[in-house]
Amino acid sequence: MTIPSAFRRLALAGLALGASAATTIAQDTKKVAPPNPVAAPAPASGAQAQPPGPTNATVFDAAQIVAIKKVNDYFNGLANLKCVFQQTNPDGKKLRGKLAMKRPGRFRFDYNLPSKQVVISDGRQLAIQDNDIKTDDRYELDNTPFRMLLRKDVDLMRDAQILEVAVADDLIILSIQDKSPDAPGKIKLFLSSKPSVELKEWVTTDAQNLETRVELSSMNRTDDVDAALFEVKSNNLGKFQQ
Repeated sequence: MTIPSAFRRLALAGLALGASAATTIAQDTKKVAPPNPVAAPAPASGAQAQPPGPTNATVFDAAQIVAIKKVNDYFNGLANLKCVFQQTNPDGKKLRGKLAMKRPGRFRFDYNLPSKQVVISDGRQLAIQDNDIKTDDRYELDNTPFRMLLRKDVDLMRDAQILEVAVADDLIILSIQDKSPDAPGKIKLFLSSKPSVELKEWVTTDAQNLETRVELSSMNRTDDVDAALFEVKSNNLGKFQQ
């Protein structure tokens, strides 16, 4: 099974990146590709200029401000992460794999076999590599909406348009989009708040209003993650061990 990047589809459509990409058809028409779990590409060269990004005009109450600060603090304190992910595509198809993260800016998605795709960010560029159809697509990390959460100093009030803040007894739901017109797209974060704040899942919505859900489990924030995992090479498809 092949999982080519949905970035390619959005680029060809001349769209700015969405928080996720829609289901795409692989070069082999028998193979259907799921959305990328992170982002989509920046506008192609010569694309029509986007209007200035939105600003935070919403007035938040005290509980919401506390929740936003907790989310900022969580990501600022997230030095290393290894976990298992399950990705649910807009068509309902589920894919599983392992995720590694090392802030600032570095992450890696390894899909379980039979997929031969890996998604890697080295902190500067994002690579979508598929050893099945021999593709290697590169994009600037700053042109993806996840830059808000992976930068060295996370401040969502500064960098994000906050669309929703919902606070329950043990759950924080935060829906955001980047203020930059170069990185449109919506991300809805779900974090547990007890016994401590922990990212549980996110939902990204692309320009066609299609949603991709990524759920996390078996979280490990204690062990160091080898920086070599995030080196973007011509062929970097070896699976990492949790």
